[in-house]
Amino acid sequence: MSTAGDIFENPVTGESGYVRVGTDETNGEYLMSDLRVRPGGAVLGEHVHPNIDERFTVLSGKIGYKLVGREGIAQAGEVIDLPRGQAHDWWNGGDEEARVIVEIKPAARFEQMAVTLFMLAREGKTNSKGMPNMLQMALIGKEFEDTVQFTSPPIAVQKILFGMLAPIARLFGYRAIYPHHLEYPVEKVEVEPLPEGVLIPGLSQIVPSVLNA
Repeated sequence: MSTAGDIFENPVTGESGYVRVGTDETNGEYLMSDLRVRPGGAVLGEHVHPNIDERFTVLSGKIGYKLVGREGIAQAGEVIDLPRGQAHDWWNGGDEEARVIVEIKPAARFEQMAVTLFMLAREGKTNSKGMPNMLQMALIGKEFEDTVQFTSPPIAVQKILFGMLAPIARLFGYRAIYPHHLEYPVEKVEVEPLPEGVLIPGLSQIVPSVLNA
């Protein structure tokens, strides 16, 4: 579980940053990270969080997003709410690095899934978009279906496909969770104060953030 200052990086998707409030400090209920996304960087693809609420507060740069079929660009001072159960996607929407405060609740399972995908990317075990091969994804998809479900191929098709591929993946030595990944991260930084005017909600619920002009 994470603590404040833990560094994270996905060299393939272009995401990096550090933890501001970790899951170890909130019993897995909440995670706040200070995320940087390089130009051209993006999450793996459109997806749904069945049991997780997510919020982006853009500090600088631009974040492009798609939420239940509608696209937009969020700039500094704007907030994107990504409620559980709603399909969404996001990417760096500008020509410079974007900086975003990301809040996730609950967070323990999400963090475990993200560490797995980030570590596979760091080990060179993903494609150019950061997606592992189908055998690996079959196990990750089954293990974390309560946390994230990608929308392509259709979720119903994925369930059938992953169910068929999972036993084969295990025979080839793939796992959904690898013990050595749990040692990541090993580096820490000092947590900087939030930029002046940025107010972040408490742990009880994700409520609208306020960014003063």
